[in-house]
Amino acid sequence: MSATDVIKRYFDAFNANDTEAMLACLDADVAHHVNEGQVRIGKVRFAEFCAHMSHCYDETLTEMVLFEAEGGTRAAAEYLVNGVYLNSDAGLPEARGQGYRLPAGSFFSLKDGRITRIVTYSNPAEWCRQVS
Repeated sequence: MSATDVIKRYFDAFNANDTEAMLACLDADVAHHVNEGQVRIGKVRFAEFCAHMSHCYDETLTEMVLFEAEGGTRAAAEYLVNGVYLNSDAGLPEARGQGYRLPAGSFFSLKDGRITRIVTYSNPAEWCRQVS
């Protein structure tokens, strides 16, 4: 399976809100670098992050473009985050069901068909502007 196949499976699971299917794409010791946050190591921490995100946000990713580096150990994705802010997140504006649309990107490292590193970037200031 190619790196882009793995990444496509991962994002298909994201859009289906299927955390278990996302976890199946990950290495046990995955390093998850969230936008402006701490690095989380391991599937348990990743699952906790997903539960928190699902509580606060309803997001679907569209206009996905996937890239794969030669050798299949690195990949990237560019996409639009289409979301609804469901429940207030600590330190952020109050949630009132606001919609938002935000460009974002993710970078991946892979080994043996599993994602070992995820780094995600977006523009938090633009997100705040849209939901404020």
